Amino acid sequence: MECAAGSLGHGLSIGVGMAIASKYKKHNSKVVVLISDGELNEGSIWEPLLLAPHLNLNNLTVIIDYNKIQSFGLTNEIVNLEPLSDKLIAFNWDVFEIDGHNFEEIETALNSKSSKPKIIIAHTIKGKGVSFMENKLEWHYRSPNDELLKKALAELK
Repeated sequence: MECAAGSLGHGLSIGVGMAIASKYKKHNSKVVVLISDGELNEGSIWEPLLLAPHLNLNNLTVIIDYNKIQSFGLTNEIVNLEPLSDKLIAFNWDVFEIDGHNFEEIETALNSKSSKPKIIIAHTIKGKGVSFMENKLEWHYRSPNDELLKKALAELK
């Protein structure tokens, strides 16, 4: 990992810069940026979303963790993202919608060839596999105590 930028959306701009540098230096590397659906509320995300296809950055892949929950509520109640796929296609991205918990779908999307930058919309469930955490808003920012951690780890076995 080259950079952990946080939730303000700066990671995508950094990733675009890395993809530009890689092409300029004629490196055969790929840049992958993981962002959250809540980050899509940030204006700083939409500028690189417009720029990457314009610059033909086919060495760039963005994965959106689309669990539909952010710190203060459901993403579409705070800022409606839909139709997300259509918006990204209109920006000239190659878009793949997958089950973000299915490793085969993740691998297929990551390995797909494209002449454009690509975005993988990974539909996920917050806290998947832990009964008391699944789709619960408070686990977006809450940490389990020792007892709950043991319970969660037991459920994930």
